[in-house]
Formats: sequence, C-alpha cells, structure tokens
Amino acid sequence: MTTQTNRPIIAMVAGETSGDMLANRLLSGLRPALPDARMHGIGGPRMAEHGFINDWPMDKLSVRGLFEVLAHYREISGIRKQLREQLLLEKPDVFIGVDAPDFNLDLEIQLKRAGIPTMHYISPSIWAWRGGRIKKIAEAVSHMLVVFPFEEEIYRKAGIPVTYVGHPLAQVIPMETDMAAARDELGLDKNARVVTILPGSRMSEIKYNTEAFIQTAKILCQRDPHLQIVVPMAGDKQRSYYIKLVVDAKLDNVPVLLIDGRSHTAIAAANAVLVASGTASLEVALFKKPMVIAYKMIEASWQILRHMGYQPWIGLPNILSREFLVPEFLQSAARPDAMADALWQQLSDEALQERLKQRFVDMHHSLLRDTANVSAQAVLQLISAS
Repeated sequence: MTTQTNRPIIAMVAGETSGDMLANRLLSGLRPALPDARMHGIGGPRMAEHGFINDWPMDKLSVRGLFEVLAHYREISGIRKQLREQLLLEKPDVFIGVDAPDFNLDLEIQLKRAGIPTMHYISPSIWAWRGGRIKKIAEAVSHMLVVFPFEEEIYRKAGIPVTYVGHPLAQVIPMETDMAAARDELGLDKNARVVTILPGSRMSEIKYNTEAFIQTAKILCQRDPHLQIVVPMAGDKQRSYYIKLVVDAKLDNVPVLLIDGRSHTAIAAANAVLVASGTASLEVALFKKPMVIAYKMIEASWQILRHMGYQPWIGLPNILSREFLVPEFLQSAARPDAMADALWQQLSDEALQERLKQRFVDMHHSLLRDTANVSAQAVLQLISAS
C-alpha cells in the first residue's frame, strides 16, 4: 500500500444517482476486504453507507446534454482540477471512475500517467455512439469493469484488461416481486390499474420530460378514471422543481401520487411504466414490467446527438434485446397522445404483458453475477499488481 500508515486509500468519482447505486454495490464487496481504507472523492448517499467521504457534492456533476454541460463547464472543470491536484499529492492505491466518462476519463489519463492505477466501472456506450473513445479509454484505464456481457469482447479485442461483473441491479432486484405488498406500502388500490412515471433524476431530465409525461397521465386518467399514477422523486430539489413545472403547465389537477424516493416500490406496484431513457429503463425490465421509454432534451443537443448513434435503439432493454421490445418516443415524437396509446395497449393486452415478462426474466438471468465480490476482487488484484 502507498501510505506511510499502510492505510489503503481508494479514490472514487460517481457523477449521478445511478453511479451512486453502482458504486454502492462495489463498495459492499470492497469495504469488508479493506475495513480500514480511506474512501473518498465524489459520490452520493449510497456510497456514504460504506464510509465514503464526499469532497464535493455529487449533484455538481449531474448535468446532461451538450449545451447544459457547457453552461456548467467552468465549475465542473474547476472541481476536476482541484481533485486531480489532491490525488496526485495523495497517490491513492487506486482511482475508480464510476460512469461519468466526460469527467472521469480525462482525470484517469492524468492519474495513470502519474503511476496511479485507474479503474473505470461501467463502460461508456462506445457500442452505441462515439466508438472512437476506446482509444482514449485505453490511455486512461488500467482495468475496465463492464456490466453487460457483450462488452467484454469489445475490450479484449482492444487489448484493455476487462472483467464482466454482471449488472448490480440484477442482484438488487429480485426475480419475482410482490405487487400487492408494494401497493399496500404506497396506499394504492389493489384492484386499480397503476402507471408509474419516472421522468428522470437529473434536473435537466425533469425540465424537459415532466410536462409531456404528465400530459400522458392526464389522457390515461380520462380513459380510466380509476387509474392511479405514481411519480417518485429522487430528492427534495427534484420534487420542488417537478411541482413548479406541473403548476406552470396547469397540470396540477392531474391526480398523481408524488412520493419521495422508493422508486423500486413504485415500479413494483405498477402495471406499466413511462420511463426516461437510462438506467431506470433497465430497472423496469428487471421488475418485469411493460414500459414505454421516452426522452426529451434541449433541441440543439438533440440535433447533434441524433446523427451520432450507431444503432436504432436508445433504451437499455431494447439494446440488450437487439430489437424494439418496448416502444421508444424521442424528442418531438414524445407526444402525450402517442405515449398514452402505447401505454394503454400495454395495460390492456394480457398476451403482450406475458411475452414481455418472459423476455425480461431471460434478460435478468443473463445479467446475474455476484457483482459485489467479482468487482471487489478485480479492484484488489489491480492494487496488488501495482
């Protein structure tokens, strides 16, 4: 170990809620093996459960979209510079970048050049767009941890050490869930149809998705007055912003149960889910729920990104299936009437519900590994080899 006291130092950066969850799983395997380690950097409350110390708030990095990132570039760049200088002096035993590639890869390059082992947990979507980044990854990363089985071959071909660790969500979410218990917890009618709406955890996602998503809920409630709508919020800031957007759009008369956190309970309680593209769509699949995936962003970012993709899907369930297993509505196509029609079909078609459930069961099995221990062992081996 590199410290004079032989106390190992693990530096990490997770840039958003999904990264906090991924890192939590890794730390659940790593902390028992390194009980005295100092673990610090940028993370969230799930990481803090394992004694992780935050040097900066995670939400400083939770910005998505090309133009949104530019607006915060100076602050984000300043944080990265301060963290880099701190780590170059400290020389941790390993630096682990958890997702957030635009922030982490540049930092990893500089740390690796200084002789600090670097690990990146969860591959950037080089199989979806910007495949040329693999050259930068090779320069930045001593070892890559991947969460989808098809990614392992990509990195081996590029000569980058890699370990497939499975997706931690596949262990966190049980193969079967209790809808009745989830509805009891949330005070929902056992016999009503329930739609859960997940507009995203980032402020920018809430900004662009909320109005269309709640307009969709309004249409569904007109078709079925007994329908119940649940909207979980990631935090107080997201909740306040969501309420403002709903009031400004004059949609506060739509009967919605707004809850703090408990997104897994809200998904388990649902008959169908309207979800912003991202890790949440995989969560819904692992809960074996029909879903409609939708996403909106600032138009300038969309016009750039829409020409950079390598495949026709953006939702993780569809990418893993290599087909449009569930509908996707992006940008101008994310119209409330279209999304309501797609959700209505999922609520009404029992044969479709069964087909989706079986496909999602198969997907769940393919993603199951002992993620905490496999990823922790990879970290320990990298430290030992350095």
